[in-house]
Amino acid sequence: MNDLPRRVSLREVGPRDGLQNEEPISTQAKVELINALSATGLRRVEAVSFVHPKAIPQMADADEVWAQVRRSPDVSYSALVPNQRGLERALAAGFTELEVVVSASDTHNRQNINRTTQESLAALPELAAKAHEGGATLQLIVSTAWGCPYEGEVPVERVVWVARQGMAAGIDSLAYGDTTGMATPTRVVQLVGETRSAVPDLPLGLHFHNTRGTGLANLYAALQLGVDDFDAAVAGLGGCPYAPGASGNIATEEVVSMLEDMGVETGVDLDALLEVAEMAERFVGHTAPSQVLRAGPRSRTVQA
Repeated sequence: MNDLPRRVSLREVGPRDGLQNEEPISTQAKVELINALSATGLRRVEAVSFVHPKAIPQMADADEVWAQVRRSPDVSYSALVPNQRGLERALAAGFTELEVVVSASDTHNRQNINRTTQESLAALPELAAKAHEGGATLQLIVSTAWGCPYEGEVPVERVVWVARQGMAAGIDSLAYGDTTGMATPTRVVQLVGETRSAVPDLPLGLHFHNTRGTGLANLYAALQLGVDDFDAAVAGLGGCPYAPGASGNIATEEVVSMLEDMGVETGVDLDALLEVAEMAERFVGHTAPSQVLRAGPRSRTVQA
């Protein structure tokens, strides 16, 4: 086994990515979810996205949610912005960590934000400049990094080209999204390796979905390469409204359970997180895909 990072940084994306493919839940429920997640030891939470309500109605109350959240001084909160208007709203709300998504697949980008990939990339320099002027950082999330539901395979060269364009535009960090769970460990190793050769100075995070059951295996492959920045969603919620077949993110509690047992620190209280996962499941009104939520932590025993 290669040496693993001593500690990883987890970004909880349940309140945004986890809810965008669900039936809308109440503003109060979203606030309760974010507040509860903030008390589990998580240090990063993606709270809302400032998108047009017609595009993602589940996020129509982003301003109201953020205004009511009890913000922990120990937690960094981020927001997703699709364009300049969204960025302006996020800055006005006080966010200092922003994310913008560009699909490596042209077809998915058109479906998602009605632009070609090139058109989205052309807007990045101004977005990055405005974010920096407003005292915020901007992360580029490259979705469909390991495949597209419309186009199938997305060449590694295409994904790395998008990353290069982002660096040239002035982004602060990079994340790759496995939008429909098409990644496998060997593909993860290849893309991470090519990216580090092309843009070695850009901090890299990874966002895996468990659509085809390879989420934790992909995370472990990345961990062996020294990657220590991952997204996950409480209860394994998530999906993309513009990616047919996209199911949940890797579950935060499954990541915490596995890593802590491997001696990799997360800083997260698993028991507290499982309580929040149960809350999230109640809010969305259906059984969530998390296996650890069903089985409990390894320390749980039953009477013989």
